[in-house]
Amino acid sequence: MKYIDIFIAFFIPGVVGYGGGPASIPLIQAEVVDRYKWLTIDEFGEILALANGLPGPIVTKMAGYIGYEVGGVFGSIIALFSSVAPSLIAMLVLLGLITKFKNSPVVKKLTNYIKPTIAILLGALTLQFFLQSLEGAGLFHTVILLIVSWICLEKFRVHPSLIIIGTLFYGLIFIS
Repeated sequence: MKYIDIFIAFFIPGVVGYGGGPASIPLIQAEVVDRYKWLTIDEFGEILALANGLPGPIVTKMAGYIGYEVGGVFGSIIALFSSVAPSLIAMLVLLGLITKFKNSPVVKKLTNYIKPTIAILLGALTLQFFLQSLEGAGLFHTVILLIVSWICLEKFRVHPSLIIIGTLFYGLIFIS
C-alpha cells in the first residue's frame, strides 16, 4: 500500500501541475506533508532547498529523495517513474496522433509554421549567448572562439561536443 501511495503522491502533481516544477511543488507539498504526513513543512523546505541547489528537474530530484526516505530504493524508483509518467503518457498519445495524421494537410501546414518560429527562437538564443560571451570573455576571446569553432565545424567536420570541450579548456587556460 505504501508504494501505491508513493505513486499517487507524485503522479497527481504531474497530471495537474501544468507549468513544470514550480507549479508542481505546492501540489507535492500538499501530498507529502498534508495528506500522507511523510514530512514536516520544515523537512519539505530543506528538501526543496537541496533540490534547487542541484542541476536538473526539481520534481524528479524531490521525488527520488522523498521516495527513498519513505520506501527505500524501490520507493525512489516508483516516485521517479510516477513523476514523469504523466508527461510520458501525454507524449505517447501525442506521438500517436501525429503519426496518425502526419499526412494531413493541416498538420503539414502547422509544421511549416513551426519551423520558422523555432529558427527565430534559436537565433535569439544564439544572440543571447553571444552577448553574454562578449560580456564575460571579451571581444578578443569571443572572436577567436567563434572563428576556430566555425573552422573546426565546417572545414574539418569536428563533432560539436569536441568543440565544446575544447572551448571549455580554452576558457580554463586563457580566460579564468
